[in-house]
Amino acid sequence: SLVEHDLFGKPVSTFPDHAPMKSGWVDRDAETIVAHAAKSGVEHALALRIYTTRLLGRDPKLALHGGGNTSLKTHAVDHLGEKVEVLRVKGSGADMAAIEAEDLPAVRLDALRRLRALEAIGDDELLAIERVNLIDPEAPNPSVEIMLHAFLPHKFVDHTHATAVLSLIDQPDGAARCAEVFKDRLAFVPYLMPGFRARETKRRACSRQARHRHLRRKRARSL
Repeated sequence: SLVEHDLFGKPVSTFPDHAPMKSGWVDRDAETIVAHAAKSGVEHALALRIYTTRLLGRDPKLALHGGGNTSLKTHAVDHLGEKVEVLRVKGSGADMAAIEAEDLPAVRLDALRRLRALEAIGDDELLAIERVNLIDPEAPNPSVEIMLHAFLPHKFVDHTHATAVLSLIDQPDGAARCAEVFKDRLAFVPYLMPGFRARETKRRACSRQARHRHLRRKRARSL
């Protein structure tokens, strides 16, 4: 499931007509992590990404068996001293509940976005491209879901395996149940084997859903 955030990285409810899920966000805790991270040279947005990732990872109803990953689109300085746009995404095997800055390797975002022009790409070739575009060549491998995070336009992206959502979609009529409950507020993608095609399909579904919501809001404002 994808969670929207405000300009400060704080999760917000996308269901105004329903009681929002109880948030674990505590302003004082967020400020403490930001202040502590600043002493190590960690930027504000990345510190908040660390904080929110830990919140997700510590809730077993959101991160089932440790599953899920998060990301942040930001900037970094490479070894040549150039400032480049990067995707900081959870590294494979990292524990969301105890994540640190080094567990969110930075990958050049422009190189990842150019991959959208391809019809297909093998997993080994994709991993090689990811590793050659790491800002830190010794960083861990990025999450296998890196392309989904790269293709979506949002600054913060959360990918979780929330039990409340799984209880709806893991049914023979999962698509119909989601349509009844979420209406146009959720993009439903039938199961696909993991890989490049699955990530692009998810990205397109999310884009269609976002455009539909945008048009619906414009119509509401014009009435």
